[in-house]
Amino acid sequence: MSEALDDNYARAGYHHKMTWGTSPALLMVDFAQAYFDPKAPLYAGVDDALASALRVRKAVRAAGLPVILTRVEYAKGGLDGGRFYEKVPALSVFDEGSPLGDFPEGLVPEDDELIVTKQYPSAFFGTTLAATLTAKGIDTLLITGLTTSGCVRASCLDTLCYGFVPIVVSDACGDRDHRPHEANLFDMSAKYADVVDENEAINYINQIKP
Repeated sequence: MSEALDDNYARAGYHHKMTWGTSPALLMVDFAQAYFDPKAPLYAGVDDALASALRVRKAVRAAGLPVILTRVEYAKGGLDGGRFYEKVPALSVFDEGSPLGDFPEGLVPEDDELIVTKQYPSAFFGTTLAATLTAKGIDTLLITGLTTSGCVRASCLDTLCYGFVPIVVSDACGDRDHRPHEANLFDMSAKYADVVDENEAINYINQIKP
């Protein structure tokens, strides 16, 4: 294709900004020890993403807004993991009882924060998340988590498909390499979400009236 990528995307209207809602919640996708332990097969070196997500969470809690965390857990041997478990053998680190499925140091769920347990990439697939958000009157999800190219992207897409506004916080998402991270942020921004940095996310949170 001879046309410049930016010109092609602009002609198609990609990267169009959505109207953000007045009742947001924070979604923290799969911050698990498996991504922080250098000996684990899923190690990704994403400490900066967690630090950013914790700062966003602090602002969200100060504003009195909901926080939702996801975790992955499988029955022994992946009995409930289906084709995803077959495709990615390293998911066995999330078998029931594995410490690699625990939340990493620095992230301790509060009693008023919802924890959603899932087996597939999207936080919505096979869970009650969509119904919970609807019941709470949530219209917008600030999305943080791991990994950008995997469960963050899948959760972002389903956020859009279920009718919520997806806002992906780029600093608070991480991947094992900058290339899939940046490529997926670009693609989500073009087609599925508004992608913002940590400061823009916190400024939005601070404008929400309790």
